[in-house]
Amino acid sequence: MTTIRMTRMGRKKKPFYRLVVTDSRKRRDGGWIESIGHYNPVSAEKVLVIDTERLNYWLSVGAQMSDTVKKLTTAK
Repeated sequence: MTTIRMTRMGRKKKPFYRLVVTDSRKRRDGGWIESIGHYNPVSAEKVLVIDTERLNYWLSVGAQMSDTVKKLTTAK
């Protein structure tokens, strides 16, 4: 199954996440199909950037969002 989830980037104690489309059997930081956004929780205003057109496309072809991505996208 295809999932939309976050993969961790950045340094130690300074997390930065990419929102990616990946196979659900891969590891968190394993390979991914497409990057559709990013999230920076460390900055003052917690920056969240998502390509909604690509997000809607992947949801229309059957991709499932992780719980964390669901929370982030509904809060936006």
